[in-house]
Amino acid sequence: MGGVYGVVAKDDCVSDLFYGTDYHSHLGTVRGGLAVKNGRGFTRFIKDITNAQFRSKFEDDLPKLHGSIGIGVISDYEDQPLIIGSHLGTYALVTVGRILNLDELAADAFKKHAVHFSEMSGDALNPTELVATLINQGSSFEEGIRLAQDAIEGSCTILLMTDDCLYAARDRLGRTPLAIGRKQDARCVTLETCSLVNLGYEIDRFLGPAEVVRLSAEGVETVRPAGETMQICAFLWVYYGFPASTYEGINCEAVRNRCGAALARADDVEVDVVAGIPDSGTGHAIGYANQAGVPYQRPFVKYTPTWPRSFMPPEQQVRDLVARMKLIPVEELIRGKRLLFCEDSIVRGTQLRDTIQRLYADGALEVHMRPACPPLIHRCKFLNFSRSKSELDLATRTVIKELEGDANSYLDEYADSKTERHTAMVDRIRQQLGLTTLKYQTLTDLVEAIGLPKEKLCTYCWDGAEPCHGCPKQG
Repeated sequence: MGGVYGVVAKDDCVSDLFYGTDYHSHLGTVRGGLAVKNGRGFTRFIKDITNAQFRSKFEDDLPKLHGSIGIGVISDYEDQPLIIGSHLGTYALVTVGRILNLDELAADAFKKHAVHFSEMSGDALNPTELVATLINQGSSFEEGIRLAQDAIEGSCTILLMTDDCLYAARDRLGRTPLAIGRKQDARCVTLETCSLVNLGYEIDRFLGPAEVVRLSAEGVETVRPAGETMQICAFLWVYYGFPASTYEGINCEAVRNRCGAALARADDVEVDVVAGIPDSGTGHAIGYANQAGVPYQRPFVKYTPTWPRSFMPPEQQVRDLVARMKLIPVEELIRGKRLLFCEDSIVRGTQLRDTIQRLYADGALEVHMRPACPPLIHRCKFLNFSRSKSELDLATRTVIKELEGDANSYLDEYADSKTERHTAMVDRIRQQLGLTTLKYQTLTDLVEAIGLPKEKLCTYCWDGAEPCHGCPKQG
């Protein structure tokens, strides 16, 4: 998915920029970038972080970075930040999200303007460069950002740094969050609020969908008011958000605890131990164990110093290797036990199948699985949180194809937990994974655990709902 961080300070901002960006490292393992502005102009560094942590890659460059305004990015795809020369002036730009109409917007730019785009691998366009082209069509930065927001289908959150200020724009439907942090001598904007507390910031407020603000040393000014329609990604709280972060005023770990408690209330299975698949299943498992009154233990321990999140690497073979090597079983806590695991979700199931086989090999009597969200029926098309390139990468669609002969049949019924087709799909997944029982969270319980009205959440990957498809432009 990726993450962004920006800061404006009365004095030098580099330390806050470096650590604030680093606190987004769980959101991507491909590229990292920093840019600052000072009296000598813009200074930028972009690093490949596929084989090393963000912090270690940039530590040697910090003495070369000085300035009171800076932006940083953890990117799962393209090189960022970009330094753009335009009729508006020179500026630096980072984005996060997914532009569904990228090719159409590029074709339109070619027709209207004398532009060119740098080619990425596989003949792909750099989405951030496309956003810059849209912004450059405006007569001011404010107008250009508005043009970009209104033209983009999908999602795109933007940080733009000029000579003397920083613009922050949340994507039009608020699928990704943005928060303003405040301390005495600086203001920052961040996707993950976990970046604030250790740097001395307090949460000032959250940007609304499509809202654009201008940050300077003097304060924060709204230049485009928030729209009324929000579709924030519910999967933030389920999986890829950091536990210490808060979105829309709702803490991620607290939601995971409530998800686990809801799973326990809906369950009647008898087990000896409740555990979480590390790390994202841990919060759910603690909630389940506390509600059920069953001991919480760690039959698997995650080796964290060198292994990234297993959904990040681009190749399935590498993902599987990461998933296996980072989890170390504790046989003493497995042998002779009836184990119940909470997991954030089941996407492909290939890594989970291997994990379950290892549990049985170490003497587990039973293995029960309780995913904290409903079955993933649709591939996310609004954010890049998954590397899957086909619906058939989803365990559900593979099973639906087996049952129906067509992976696209009766999707509404398979998404509905009250139908016979849903029950048959879940049981087939259970058999394929080798589980004693498998029971998913209901969408109703998940929404209740988050605490926002369903119409303010994007639940597309579970139920295919697109209530905002074709909705009017914001603001």
